[in-house]
This record gives sequence, C-alpha cells and structure tokens, in this order.
Amino acid sequence: MNPLQCINKQVLVLLITFPVIFSLAGTGCSKKAPKYPEDHARFQRVVQAIKALETAYVNQDASAFQELLLPLENLDLLEANVQEDFATFSTIQLDLTIDRMVIDGDRISAFVSWQGNWERTPQGAVAQASGHGTLLWSGNQVILLRRIEGDLPFGVTHRLKFSS
Repeated sequence: MNPLQCINKQVLVLLITFPVIFSLAGTGCSKKAPKYPEDHARFQRVVQAIKALETAYVNQDASAFQELLLPLENLDLLEANVQEDFATFSTIQLDLTIDRMVIDGDRISAFVSWQGNWERTPQGAVAQASGHGTLLWSGNQVILLRRIEGDLPFGVTHRLKFSS
C-alpha cells in the first residue's frame, strides 16, 4: 500500500469518526424534557409564587403580598404583622431559600430557610435575623398561600419587640 492510500484511509476514518463523536456528544448534552411536564410546570408555579412573596415583602408592596394569600381568617394576623413591618422599616432585605418541597394533591408544603436585614432609617441600626419555616400553599394553576408554620420573617417587628 502506498503512502497516499494510507493517508486517504486515515482521512476517511477521521471524516467518519468526528461526526459520530459529535453526534453522540450532542445527544448526551441535549436538554431533556421533564418526565411529568404538568407536575414540573406546577412546581415552577410554586417557585414563582415563593419568589413573588419574597419580592412583595422586600418591596413593601402590601397589595402584591395580599394577592398571594388565600382569603382566610388565619392569615389576617400575618397580614397585620407584615403591615407593621412595612410601617417600621425603611429597608428590608430578605433571602428565602427553598430547602424542600412536598406536593400532595392540592396541598403544597415548601420548607424554606431565610435570612434578612431590616433597617429602620437609612443611617439607622440594622436588625438581622434568620430562621426556618414552612409555607403551606394550595392550588394547581393559581398558587396561593394558605398557612405558615415555624419561624418565618414576616412580622419581625413583633418579634423584635419581645427580644428587646
């Protein structure tokens, strides 16, 4: 076999090998669709609702906060405590992190950890706090808060009054 034929065979092997390798690598890196797209979409809606709750609280937007709550009597105290936080603090910084989520039928439990800073005036002292709690949601297409449990940041003004 002459050297030219040997080079042609090597080039041919390379021309066949590279496309095969690239196509295999491409399929391994392709974005997979969720196995249960409806459940995944609902999970995403819950995550969005939690982020919207966090944003409404940080922006001190009482109406946006209230829109995320089911109209239940047990949430009246939460609303009152949040309003008191808005009246007390000029700046609120909050970071809610979802630790775990359980969806069982219409009931959704989001276990969260949080940390935040609350500042009374721009040059005033900053109160810092952190904790863990559970946000209990309900719904499928529209996700609304039905109850809270544990140590959550909403109503920190009330908590600081007892710790001072």
